Amino acid sequence: MGWWWPETGSNRRRRPFQGRALPLSYLALAMLSSTRGQVRPSSSCVSLRLPVEEGYADPSDDGSFENVEPQYSNHHGLTPNRMLACGILGELHAMDRQVSMIRARIALGLFIITTLCCAHAQTTASALTPGEARATHAFAAAKKMGPGELYAFLEPMPKGADLHMHLLGAVYAETFIAEGVQQGLCVDPVALKFTQPVSNSGAGACATGNVPAATVLKDQHLYDALVDSFSMRSFVPASGISGHDQFFATFDRFGGLKDHSGAWLDEVATRAAGENEQYLEIMTTPPFTRTATLGYKSGWPAGAYKDATREQLAKLRDQLLAGGLRDEIVDDSKQIADAEAVRNRIEGCTLPDEVAPPACEVKIHFLYQVLRAFPPQQVFAQTLLGFEVASADPDFVGINFVQPEDDRIAMQDYHLQMEMLDYLHSVYPNVRISLHAGELAPGMVPTAGLSFHIREAIDLGHAERIGHGVDLLYESHPDQLLKEMAAKHIMVEINLTSNDVILGIKGNEHPLAAYRAAHVPVALSTDDEGVSRIDLTHEYVKGAEEQALGYVDLKNMARTSLEHAFFQGESLWAAPDDFAHHKAACTAPITAISTPTAPCTALLKRSERATEQWELERRFAVFEASLH
Repeated sequence: MGWWWPETGSNRRRRPFQGRALPLSYLALAMLSSTRGQVRPSSSCVSLRLPVEEGYADPSDDGSFENVEPQYSNHHGLTPNRMLACGILGELHAMDRQVSMIRARIALGLFIITTLCCAHAQTTASALTPGEARATHAFAAAKKMGPGELYAFLEPMPKGADLHMHLLGAVYAETFIAEGVQQGLCVDPVALKFTQPVSNSGAGACATGNVPAATVLKDQHLYDALVDSFSMRSFVPASGISGHDQFFATFDRFGGLKDHSGAWLDEVATRAAGENEQYLEIMTTPPFTRTATLGYKSGWPAGAYKDATREQLAKLRDQLLAGGLRDEIVDDSKQIADAEAVRNRIEGCTLPDEVAPPACEVKIHFLYQVLRAFPPQQVFAQTLLGFEVASADPDFVGINFVQPEDDRIAMQDYHLQMEMLDYLHSVYPNVRISLHAGELAPGMVPTAGLSFHIREAIDLGHAERIGHGVDLLYESHPDQLLKEMAAKHIMVEINLTSNDVILGIKGNEHPLAAYRAAHVPVALSTDDEGVSRIDLTHEYVKGAEEQALGYVDLKNMARTSLEHAFFQGESLWAAPDDFAHHKAACTAPITAISTPTAPCTALLKRSERATEQWELERRFAVFEASLH
């Protein structure tokens, strides 16, 4: 049969690969030929042909492809999951121009895995536990029936952790509206945003043209419009307004609310418990006003706007600490402690375990968010505060940089900011680092801007995890980068819906398959589930439907999330990211009713990580035993 490319969007009136690199599956096939000529299909192969129509490749031409450069990506090419699992070799015309050998090496790795999948599938099938076999069968049946049935199957499935979640973005718009009413805010019905009451015009008085937030409860049209304005619901891209624009604009629109972090933690924990999650690693930005002021007062080293030496940064750190930066640590820790106390009170977590709600069992730690789209003196000061807070407060287990990666300052100062992290990591080596890197798509920034963010986040920023990593294949030497990430066990936090609505990247355009083929650890996460109107189960469904993930794939991603959570203590597993064997102390089978042996109990007592991992395995045993 023939392969086709829909004539939509940027693909209209273009040949399939014109101006873009060949898809990895296509390059893999080409690499199998050691000379210029045709790759002859075996008797079990399906022939690959390109139909002759406007916008399609013409098989009557000489087989050359124009403008194939490694910095471009194929966004409308062959869909990898449409490639047959076995017998995939097709009849290809010779290429007149040499394609990128870097991408071809990655592609060859993908192809080898693809062509071995049948034999691997037979081996895997025989290696499945009885519970996994039942779950795999039930998963396939649910997937066949549609996304609703698949969601119902996956919702109670144990999911381990959500490691990429912004607290403010995880709250649903309806919650913000209710809080706006309670706090007596006003609403601008044109801009569809909260505004503050006029301070000297009486309680609840709003500026001309604005209305009290309580009005929204009596006006369904305005209520719906506000929900849409605070989220991605009903959003349709228009000329000059992209999903990226809408997404990041929402935060200003529901800004102005007083901090209700305790109630917000309750909301996300309750939702997580309903989906059988155990742990949330939540990004939040505690107060840093005094630190920012101190940063501007201290200034920035002269001539250090592209690079800063360790000596310059060390001197600046000394100035900031001498100026009282540590004074803000107490306030930041108190804010989180107060929020957790409110959450526990709302959920009734002081009650005995047998009557406490499931949300109380969801463990929460925090990552200190640093705002990257500001001048270097503020970014460095806040980053230093983040390292200090994470060193002093066990509730904060690491730091992360946030705000749009394509922001002018964020792009301009990216290397400089990684140098800041490189220096501060040398001073605070025990503070864990996860970084947003590669949350970019072609066209958002110049091509050169796609070529180094992930690598520098790892090599200079000392990131143990990468958030998003979407522009992977536009990085310089992506094959080497993948090998490094696999060797160092650098995990990627995969946010499928976020990448879809913000970047327009989904399906086979997403690099998830490349990460998995290179054995880079990955786990699904939500990013901003309130703004995106999703939950983690939705991401599991999306992974199954768009990325062809199976039950065991999803199970291992849940395990990966706990393997790479910023917990204290050693892993339950004998080798990193190898979920075949437990440590010697815990080799006894984990069932729905088993209790750990004495040696295993000793391991669990000294390791928060192993404790959560043991519980995840117990939950899988319960879930799989419930399937018939």
